Amino acid sequence: MKNTEFHPADYDNQGRVRLPFLFWCVLLLQARTWVLFVVAGASRDQGSTLLALFYPDHDNFWLGLIPGVPAVLAFLFSGRRHLYPRTWGCIRWLLILAQAVLLCWQPLLWFYGEPLSGIGIVLVVADIVALLWLLTHPRLRASFAIEKD
Repeated sequence: MKNTEFHPADYDNQGRVRLPFLFWCVLLLQARTWVLFVVAGASRDQGSTLLALFYPDHDNFWLGLIPGVPAVLAFLFSGRRHLYPRTWGCIRWLLILAQAVLLCWQPLLWFYGEPLSGIGIVLVVADIVALLWLLTHPRLRASFAIEKD
């Protein structure tokens, strides 16, 4: 049954709640290391320079790929979420967990000696906003709810 607390434009043709635009922005924020990896791979000659600019320590780069895995899964499952409702419902909690890890990671890097930068501060603020949004947005919560026919 269709939920009537949202605007009719918030539903797709099959009657499912559409994913909000900010959801895709949060996925890109979480998968930022993956995006950098793809951009570095596409830029061939400058790829290693680009990776060294953002990740001077290569171990941090490889560790940075881990919190992006739930975002990549959400990208993959989003088009077929009706086929895997239980998995889709769990992905929201994985995204919340990954966002909490990302939120703690940058201050931890600062604690261990990485210099404080404006980009790092912006990322922490964006991670805070994204975590609060993932936890509280009603339409997002409804789009991850398991629908009963």
